Amino acid sequence: MTNRLLAGTLAVLAGGVLATHADASGAVAERATERATVKPARATATHVVIAHRGASAYRPEHTLLSYETAIRMGADYIEPDLVSTKDHVLVARHENEISATTDVAERPEFADRRTTKIIDGKRVTGWFTEDFTLAELRTLRARERVPHLRPGNTAYDGLARIPTFDEVVRLAKRYGVGVYPETKHPTYFDSIGLSLEEPLLEVLRRHGWTDRDDPVYIQSFETRNLRELRRRTRVRLVQLIGAEGAPYDLVAAGDDRTYDDMVTPEGLRAIAAYADAIGPSTARIYPVGPDGRLRPRTTLVRDAHRRGLTVHAWTVRGENAFLPPDFRQGDANSPSYRRAIGDVAGWLEKLRRAGVDGVFADDPAIARATLDRAARRT
Repeated sequence: MTNRLLAGTLAVLAGGVLATHADASGAVAERATERATVKPARATATHVVIAHRGASAYRPEHTLLSYETAIRMGADYIEPDLVSTKDHVLVARHENEISATTDVAERPEFADRRTTKIIDGKRVTGWFTEDFTLAELRTLRARERVPHLRPGNTAYDGLARIPTFDEVVRLAKRYGVGVYPETKHPTYFDSIGLSLEEPLLEVLRRHGWTDRDDPVYIQSFETRNLRELRRRTRVRLVQLIGAEGAPYDLVAAGDDRTYDDMVTPEGLRAIAAYADAIGPSTARIYPVGPDGRLRPRTTLVRDAHRRGLTVHAWTVRGENAFLPPDFRQGDANSPSYRRAIGDVAGWLEKLRRAGVDGVFADDPAIARATLDRAARRT
């Protein structure tokens, strides 16, 4: 274990004293975070570590608990997925349907808000952020999304509120790190009059982050909103690329282009006209064969670099359930096998050798340690 990783671990343990206290109403004592003045050492390596939904391997995702833990572990950027409230405030949730990440299903006062909607062409039933005001969402408490894989994170269930994007930016600025927001379902939110881009840019403007040199990347799986953002901001933009399928804005418009088309040399040239980087699934760099094993590396990273695009790959997670079979460890017959931690450092090193410029990671500490160790060898 490197000294950096040990220091990060100790910082997290110390930070836990600040981050896990709850007051009489059950709200996190986030005032302690407000008072925190300790800043982590910043990375000098060229590889960027993006804390995927915060340190989501250790805390319930998209909470200030998770983001602060990620910062203490050495993340360069914290990543909030953004959705809108009924009163047009951006909040951090992986999806606008919040039954899996909050206690809303247990709140009788909101039972009548349960409904079914069509989101990006799919029927979804539950409770949706756009049906709640910010004040109403503030009464809910966050919980672990995958408790069967991360049972330890359930110790933090009920301690944190849903944060606003403004709060996430303030936290990032306090600790000297960047933000890497994703606009979730922008076509859908446009359709209901709650466009995400205007309030996103307004929050960034309010905090003085408006230029290419500022520590901000805005990401999206769709294309139209990124093209519109390019005309309205100088901050860096990232075209996310799924392992399969197509951007929903293209689907909705009847355009038959897919993510397969976007990773061709011609597709990358088109992306470079409006984006500064791509965020591909790791399967676009190392495809998975029918047997589950990794196939030879593609030319995507090289092709993107030739067109001046930075490459940030997603998502590196430590549990066997998420790792390629080549990097899983333990007894496959064990009931704990899926949630056991595999050779995530080996997977990170393989991606580094492929030439990626950064990674989205649920465990920023192991990503930081692995990439820094490699940088010292070169």
